[in-house]
Amino acid sequence: MSEKRTGAEGSGREPSAVPLTQPGDEYHSELPPHTIVNLAAALPASAPVAARRGPVGLSRPADAPSHPTTHTIEISTPAVPRAERSSAAVTGAVRALSAPAAETATQQTRRDRLRPETSSSPESAAMLTSDRLLAVNRRTKPPPRGVWNTFVFAATLHLVNLGDSARVRAQKELDDRIRKEFDGGTRFVPILTRKGGVGKTTVTALLGMALADAREDRIIAVDANPDRGTLSERVTKQTRSTVRDVVTKAASIGGFTDFSALVSRDATRLDILASDTDPLLSEAFDEDDYNVVADLAARYYSIMLTDCGTGIVHSVMRATLQRADSIVIVSGGSVDEARLASETLTWLEANGYGDLVQNAIVALNTATQGTNLVKLEEIESHFRSRVREIVRIPWDPQLAAGSVISFDDLKPITRLAARTLAAMVVEGLPADRGV
Repeated sequence: MSEKRTGAEGSGREPSAVPLTQPGDEYHSELPPHTIVNLAAALPASAPVAARRGPVGLSRPADAPSHPTTHTIEISTPAVPRAERSSAAVTGAVRALSAPAAETATQQTRRDRLRPETSSSPESAAMLTSDRLLAVNRRTKPPPRGVWNTFVFAATLHLVNLGDSARVRAQKELDDRIRKEFDGGTRFVPILTRKGGVGKTTVTALLGMALADAREDRIIAVDANPDRGTLSERVTKQTRSTVRDVVTKAASIGGFTDFSALVSRDATRLDILASDTDPLLSEAFDEDDYNVVADLAARYYSIMLTDCGTGIVHSVMRATLQRADSIVIVSGGSVDEARLASETLTWLEANGYGDLVQNAIVALNTATQGTNLVKLEEIESHFRSRVREIVRIPWDPQLAAGSVISFDDLKPITRLAARTLAAMVVEGLPADRGV
């Protein structure tokens, strides 16, 4: 079967109907010159093509009117048996009918791919954070912090937001480290050393304030010094109750309100439980009493700091170390203070607390006497071979006074040291464990 088209389309006559063709037929078509290249390019490379100029089988006299020159393309396709034609027709029909279903499957796959991955376990409400839900744009991006960044933001009428300065970003990163979440009960951190007067109570207060200032859960510092501790003097007293009152009223404490009436709270929300002030009763606070206090504190607080006494062989120290998740060793800057702090680590290793030593942090108090006469780098090098981290606590006039500590009024370098110590302590605590 053949198809032959001439210039009739250009004369306005209705073209004749084009019959259906099958593979193996020949096609003859006369096309304008400007489409011959496009048609040839669209044909498969294996199709035999023959082209000749002018109408097929006709000759034009010399005096005949001029018509647009046409080209004839002859395409010969290989003959296909009729049975194969029917099979091809059926296959084409099946493909045509299955196309919508395939398209639907493709769209469904795309939707599944775009849908967020769902967790096998349900998420807590804490997972719905602003960083996750809010798209970062001009409206939702918070104003920058930092002197220069804030100035640019204000000078450009809030059009240019450079974000926080490098210093502010470092502070936020430190806060994120301190705010590590815990599951499975209270974490216990004793602060201890074999020598008194090295700033153990001060370090306990600084650590507790840094934790309470950055975290949203409850932090408590307990003065477990059997020899009349002074931890409660680092905050404004709001009660005269002590650990002895907690032991006595343990049976009647039914909630956090009852317990909070026995502690003092500072501006950072750090709760402090004072030790016995009566010298005649100080020796009465023993291992059993400490366990009662620790059990009650474990009901309401996420982290409990223990300001231990000067000695390390009394019964309270044994109960403290049995509960400890991490320890902080306080060392002064003199030769004998550093040696006694190192001997504390040796005693702990000899008594089965080697894992605590490896996870310990040494707080090097540089405000003690003799600090300017020794090489602090050598002290740090010694402790670095035995413990996990070392933090220097600088001299601060407010700390040197030995009175109430206002965390916001400390020197920036002192607050940074306290926050660094808090971040290191938190990193050493187990994130998830059984109660």
